Amino acid sequence: MSALIDALFSSPLASGLLSCARFPHRNTLHCAVSGGADSLALLFLAARTEQPVTVWHIDHGLRAESTHEFAFVESICAQLNVECVLRSIAVEQGPNLEARARDARYAALPDDVLTGHTADDQAETVLINLLRGSGTAGLAGMRHDDRPLLGIRRSETHALCAELGVTPLHDTMNDDHRFQRVRVREELVPLLVDISKRDIVEVLTRQAAVLREDDDVLEELAAVIDPTDARAISTAPRAIARRAIRQWLSNPKPPDFATVERVLTVARGEAVACDIGQGRSVRRSHQRLEIHLIHMR
Repeated sequence: MSALIDALFSSPLASGLLSCARFPHRNTLHCAVSGGADSLALLFLAARTEQPVTVWHIDHGLRAESTHEFAFVESICAQLNVECVLRSIAVEQGPNLEARARDARYAALPDDVLTGHTADDQAETVLINLLRGSGTAGLAGMRHDDRPLLGIRRSETHALCAELGVTPLHDTMNDDHRFQRVRVREELVPLLVDISKRDIVEVLTRQAAVLREDDDVLEELAAVIDPTDARAISTAPRAIARRAIRQWLSNPKPPDFATVERVLTVARGEAVACDIGQGRSVRRSHQRLEIHLIHMR
């Protein structure tokens, strides 16, 4: 047994954090591990569950040091007797780099991969979604489904690594103020703490949990409505009607607010048809809403 395993299974901090984590019971826990403190804590606590663990490390090819990061993660996995898989992807520099890298990363990972998002990440996500004008779904933040550490603070993941004698890798992109999340983390969150004189992360994560419960109820109510029934849509409470339309058109991505509003005008008979993007339109015929392909001339 390695010294790291000994330290992990005798760590009071690891025991305490594991009780706050929400790991699913699966044949294998697939964990995305970059080598930072959060993802390492995910790996350590996953190993403490004594379920089989496979680590997935993604090399985006964006930094010269990325080739050495896999060797570091692989060495930690070897000490824990955990399988480690490398996936290399190509992400070009340019606009929306953060979003494109995230999309490419998730495309290369297993569908049921676990990530090391913490309560601090949750608070940042809520603020970012607020800045984007998101509704309750966005303000409800991330769900726990594949994020076992949402009840754990970032400072605690660093503390766990320190206790186990592991120095996490530092991603220099986390210092780059070109990225919105970095500015939210380093500028907006501290400002809100200073203004409110409170732990704003705790406030935002608690609010997200409340909104998530509200959002789930509204989604269930909307699911009862037939979104193709123009009369049902036009007479339903507006908040429920919007959700029913969004559920109907969410393939592959949810429509924006303006698109939903256009469909509502069709349901109410204020318009015959409307464009919903991707070469499609919604038309009303005999009190039914139908999706049609737009034929380009």
